Amino acid sequence: MVGPLSDEDRRSGHRRLQTGFVVLVGLSSGLITLQTDPTILLFLGAVLGGTILGIALVTFLYWSS
Repeated sequence: MVGPLSDEDRRSGHRRLQTGFVVLVGLSSGLITLQTDPTILLFLGAVLGGTILGIALVTFLYWSS
């Protein structure tokens, strides 16, 4: 039988989920720009902007819960 999760395991799982969400949003915005044949600078800017947006979303979700 499995016991309840410790606080450290719970925090580690939340960190992984948050990091995965930020990476997913950042890479998704970069992949969307690839449909328009962007320059490398535009692609990197979209990934950076998406990553910043992902961080903002995770922060908003963390503070609203």
